[in-house]
Amino acid sequence: MKTLFALPPVPVIPVVGQEAGFPVRRVFCVGRNYAEHAREMGRDPDREPPFFFTKWAETVVPGGGEIAYPRQTKNYHYELELVVAIDGSGQDLDEEAAAKLVFGYAVGLDMTRRDLQAAAKELARPWDFAKNVEQSAPIGAITPAATMGPFTKAAMELKVNGQTRQRGDIADMIWPVAPMLSILSRFYRLEPGDLVMTGTPAGVGAVVPGDVIEGTIEGLTPLTVTIAPLR
Repeated sequence: MKTLFALPPVPVIPVVGQEAGFPVRRVFCVGRNYAEHAREMGRDPDREPPFFFTKWAETVVPGGGEIAYPRQTKNYHYELELVVAIDGSGQDLDEEAAAKLVFGYAVGLDMTRRDLQAAAKELARPWDFAKNVEQSAPIGAITPAATMGPFTKAAMELKVNGQTRQRGDIADMIWPVAPMLSILSRFYRLEPGDLVMTGTPAGVGAVVPGDVIEGTIEGLTPLTVTIAPLR
């Protein structure tokens, strides 16, 4: 069927060592998956089942670069995250089957209008205005899992203008990748092109136009983002 207007292209993330890129279908995000970050957000960490929220695929900025400071916020925060890329399909998966869906890993940022998130929490409303923001999911090149060894421990670091703001390790996740995907698959049928942002360590904070964010996770391609003025 013909369409009334053209849809925007699907974001495609570079893949290390491959000419073909990874087309993005959906973006799932895990909330408060690091104990110290949960505490800095005023919550007591525990091991209840993880909760998820989503971002539109068009929030993804493949490879990083320049992103605009968004409207309607005076407190725009960075959150460094391990991103899991899915290239298989399945639902109601056990942990072993869920792990087999992992295509690769990347460094990502879950940028957040923190003041709007705080207001939403206060009113028990959804986080969409805080999280589902244009250009709020810069993601670096994906490293295929097949080229890596076991990936359960890797140092994380985020710098703003050369100053370290976040440090952590993916080993500190309350819910590691396989059980996290297993639980998510009970609610959604996971499909090729899905991304899962796995939570952030402590140290989140605000940035302003002109700031340069550098995110690294050991063994993965670094991600660099510059905050541009409001457009």
